[in-house]
Amino acid sequence: MSTSDRIQLNVRIEKETAQQLDEIVEYYQEKTKIGRIYKGDVLTDIIKKSHELMLKQIAIQNRKY
Repeated sequence: MSTSDRIQLNVRIEKETAQQLDEIVEYYQEKTKIGRIYKGDVLTDIIKKSHELMLKQIAIQNRKY
């Protein structure tokens, strides 16, 4: 992904949520050996995984009907 494929998101979050994000980034940093981990990369990973889960849940719901 090139930098031109990215957009800037300016959002306000609670301090507790920011602290949780910092903890997650630290965890990713400790568990991966690919170099520096950034908050944007962690958020992207979390959003992608959540989106995949959502799509699976939608597919399961649609099979029931």
